[in-house]
Amino acid sequence: MNSYAIHAGSMFDGFSLSGPATVYVSGDRIVRVDRTGALPSDGSEVIDLGPSACLLPGLIDTHVHLAFDAGPDPVTSLGSTSDSELLAQMRAAARSALLAGVTTVRDLGDRRYLSLTLVEEMAGRPELGPEILAAGPPLTTPGGHCHFFGGEVEGAEALRGTVREHHARGCSVIKIMASGGHMTPDSVAPHASQYGLDDLRVVVDEAHRLGLPVAAHAHGVQAIRDAVEAGVDSLEHVSFLSADGIAPDLDLIDTIVRKGTFVSLTLGQDPGAVQQMPEAVAAFVNALLDVYSSLHKHGANVVIGSDAGIGPMKPHNVLPHGVADLAALGVAPLDALISMTSSAARLCRVEGRKGRITPGADADILVVTGNPADDPAAILDVQAVFRAGVRVR
Repeated sequence: MNSYAIHAGSMFDGFSLSGPATVYVSGDRIVRVDRTGALPSDGSEVIDLGPSACLLPGLIDTHVHLAFDAGPDPVTSLGSTSDSELLAQMRAAARSALLAGVTTVRDLGDRRYLSLTLVEEMAGRPELGPEILAAGPPLTTPGGHCHFFGGEVEGAEALRGTVREHHARGCSVIKIMASGGHMTPDSVAPHASQYGLDDLRVVVDEAHRLGLPVAAHAHGVQAIRDAVEAGVDSLEHVSFLSADGIAPDLDLIDTIVRKGTFVSLTLGQDPGAVQQMPEAVAAFVNALLDVYSSLHKHGANVVIGSDAGIGPMKPHNVLPHGVADLAALGVAPLDALISMTSSAARLCRVEGRKGRITPGADADILVVTGNPADDPAAILDVQAVFRAGVRVR
């Protein structure tokens, strides 16, 4: 069994930043954390990364699409790609995320459950990619948003049956398209609801009965309202979009905060691609950022779901840029780090095993140069990545 100690000048454990630390790893788990800064005296192998290094839990991206290629037209690309080619693409996407320090991803939409094929391939081979918490094909109405993934379903009994099938196949989360979206031609408008409150309740009740959380894609105000009332675990995008544009509904935000519903904010953008955004897209993004600022200021449970894969701004290694995005909204970098580690682990129901550095947790560890609690850019200066105890970078 592989055993060693990692020593660095500081450590963020998923909740707070402290000084020099030594983390002891045995196999795929953390077995001891020494915060005195002392090096082991028992002859253990030591990976000393120096006084400027900071240890962090591996990052958790709560919303990715490994099946999208982050190109200019990922939907057309998906449609022209065979399953074998798509799996190869998804393997590369997963590896790209891992090398950036993202050691867990929640894949919220694939074709024919291909993400579960990756889960099987990567079992016992942590060097291949992050742990994948797969949703399989997202539930959507006939011809609805992302229908090309194959998850079209309507009617209470069919919805229950689809949730049961996802559970039986081994999915970790149920994804439902409560509203329309921007990537599906000839479907309903992004602000329009696809499922009503009764259907959402059917899905939530069945998923929770089976022990699965529910993630609701929700741009429109009514879709957000219904998803919260139905008891979903996370709201994806949360754009507060109407036919007139984007504007936060403060009463609805208060309801989200009161009910403790997680909001998975679509943050993290490649800076180079952002500079080439069309003016209309930039205006939409800026309005969305104002909504996200309101959610944070009102105390919502914020996590970051990058939506990696949906376009050139969203390569699969983009999540770390979300720290700077949140900081630009006035969020302290330390709170941003919490949102993509311990808080994300709580949403994904892997709390204690992921998102923190503590005895018994998975040895998923990111090492960067500098102090990411002071400087958001430090999260991009990766020295090392460990996945389930295996050093992959």
